[in-house]
Amino acid sequence: MSALRQRVASAARQARPTGMRNTRTYASESHGHGDHGHHAHQVSESFGPGFYLSFGVIPVSYIVYQLSRPNKDGEPTAIEQWLTKVSDVKEELARKNHNTTALIQQAAEDRHLFNSVQRPGHYELRYPEVFQHGSPTNVPAGHNINLDKVIAHYRKQHLDEEERKVKKLTAAE
Repeated sequence: MSALRQRVASAARQARPTGMRNTRTYASESHGHGDHGHHAHQVSESFGPGFYLSFGVIPVSYIVYQLSRPNKDGEPTAIEQWLTKVSDVKEELARKNHNTTALIQQAAEDRHLFNSVQRPGHYELRYPEVFQHGSPTNVPAGHNINLDKVIAHYRKQHLDEEERKVKKLTAAE
């Protein structure tokens, strides 16, 4: 069947008229106006990355082979030393990560502990002026606080503390 098909195609080619054929013109040609300096550009093509990779494999493989061979003294190879360093670094990072995780967990436990503790309802004041820390100017009328009771309380507390100290000193002598 194939031979028959080839003969039919050959006969069809010979039967075509061999008249005048249209010629193709390209943009790089002169368009029939004479040569006006239109020439195809010269392109210098460089070698592709495949060329350099194929020739770079040879020295790289030789270097890797030399690094993988043990020394005459029985010392570990350079690759083994590098792998040992890498594994030591991984162990160090694992240890640091474990310590960091433990610290974060302890901080979270402490925070929960501090947030769940009952807070005192009142605070002992060290000095009565804490109530009037603001500026004495621009205070609206009637907003001044009468601190006589507070002052009397802290004065009594101070005198009691001083009496306790005196009694302790006289008892020690």
